[in-house]
Amino acid sequence: MFGTLLQRLGVPARGALLLLCYFVMLVTGALGWVGAFAVAGVAAVAGEFILNRWSNPSRVLLDKVGLSRVYRQLARDLSVVLLAVATVSPGIGETIVLLLLPAVVWTVGVFAGAFSRMINRRNPVSALVRNIDLGPIREAPRPPVWTTGLMGSGMAQVNILLVPAVVIAALIGDLVPVFIAGTLTIGAAALVGGFVALTWLRGRGQGTGKSAVLAAVQTWLDAYQPQVALYFAGPAKDVYQANMWLAPTEALDQRGVVLMRSKEAFLEMADTRLPVICVPTSVDFMNLELGSIRASLYAANVGANIHMLREPGMKHVFVGHGDSDKQASVNPYSKVYDEVWVAGLAGRERYARAGVGVLDADIVEIGRPQLAGVHTFGAPATDRPFTVLYAPTWEGWLDDDPYHTSLTAMGERIVKGLLKAQPGVRLIYKPHPLTGARSKETKAVHDRVVARIAAAGGDIAATSLDGPGHRVVTGRVPALFDCFNQTDLLISDVSSVVSDFVQSQRPYVVANPSGLPEDDFRVKFPTARAAYLLSQDCGELEKILSLTRAGDDPLTEARRDLKTYLLGPDDPNAMERFREEITRLCH
Repeated sequence: MFGTLLQRLGVPARGALLLLCYFVMLVTGALGWVGAFAVAGVAAVAGEFILNRWSNPSRVLLDKVGLSRVYRQLARDLSVVLLAVATVSPGIGETIVLLLLPAVVWTVGVFAGAFSRMINRRNPVSALVRNIDLGPIREAPRPPVWTTGLMGSGMAQVNILLVPAVVIAALIGDLVPVFIAGTLTIGAAALVGGFVALTWLRGRGQGTGKSAVLAAVQTWLDAYQPQVALYFAGPAKDVYQANMWLAPTEALDQRGVVLMRSKEAFLEMADTRLPVICVPTSVDFMNLELGSIRASLYAANVGANIHMLREPGMKHVFVGHGDSDKQASVNPYSKVYDEVWVAGLAGRERYARAGVGVLDADIVEIGRPQLAGVHTFGAPATDRPFTVLYAPTWEGWLDDDPYHTSLTAMGERIVKGLLKAQPGVRLIYKPHPLTGARSKETKAVHDRVVARIAAAGGDIAATSLDGPGHRVVTGRVPALFDCFNQTDLLISDVSSVVSDFVQSQRPYVVANPSGLPEDDFRVKFPTARAAYLLSQDCGELEKILSLTRAGDDPLTEARRDLKTYLLGPDDPNAMERFREEITRLCH
């Protein structure tokens, strides 16, 4: 409920409301207005929780403008002292004690944070691993997990107890409740600080050291002798690009390993049986001996790829994260790889048309091994509501490219039309993970679309596709291919979503927001050869729904031909071709 309400406010507005609460606390505390102070105090405490839970961008914005949680907590503690002075009129001695109560907690927090940093230096994070046993590595003791959020400025959170205490004190005209609450906060801070300090004392002279962890990783590599590496150096928000290659790499006959460079991406990576190694620092990574690896697979073009590309004893292969007619699918950067693997003939011809310097001899057609789990259906399913998946791509980096996303220009009309369709349809809305990352306008449209689906009774944080209701899917689960298997009709943009959906052989719609003539559109974007086209006014939507719902689909044969062109032949299947090409490189 709170999440839905907050979506109707902009990011700055949410932060401004929280700051207003603290301002009101300061003013009402100085004036001795107990009732208003109590209301503002509750709102401020609740606002911090809500921002952390539902509006992380607002919290980040406040940090950027210099109004971080530290200053907000200082304002809260100052307002407590102001209210006590204004309503109880304590003497000099009591006033000094009032000031010392929150100050002691802050002081303990500062020292606890310092000890924590010294403890962390004893166990430097030079590498992170998953599904790997590095053997016995002696670590210095760490403080209990429950103390983690109470280091440094986090310790001041316990001073929240002073807010209700000072309200009671103001009402009864006695500071005893404040002194009791202050004693409790100091006791809690001392407990946490004591644990941290004792942990620091116990760990003197101990620790793994940076070289010990890296040496253990190297020892494991020498023993395991991986032959295939899936390399990913992108940020956490792009980790889906690597996730799609986990299952195919797991299914290889050769020993595989995932090599990563971002701790945040490592933590966000999907579950896998593959061993995973993350070495964030470039010098540490380049000092690893990777001589057993014969083939290195790259899911994205990023600058840190150079740290792997410098390895001369292996073949470097760009596998990408989906074939599409976007300009990004023919990046000139691709020239740095030994080979570029595409799904089908469409990918090969795309590079030839682009003329970016990738030689035809270096292109290999392997299909899309990820699509083995996408079911092929004919007529619409009868055991569930007729389901439409709206999966727009993100806005891209270019303002003048109308074919990146349909969401900004026509997304609201598409969703409105689907929600009003008669007979009713089930809508699954799954936007690209980067939607709204660059364009505020696109983000605002996305928020309005989500609000509209919520108003229609949809689940706006869906983790399952079970049931007849509308769904908004923005998390990692359900995955895109899971959505495909529940879909009777796809509406999307010029993107790899369309290419992959062709595997299902079910009807799909491609948005044509700039109104390019149909023949020209299909020539410019070959993935739309078997698509219904949707103009910006969405006038064709009702007819497309009627036609595809009835199962009377004139584009069935065109989709069959297009599937071979985009994804290659069914025999041998994509996974077999992927295995064959990996085996070729490894031998």
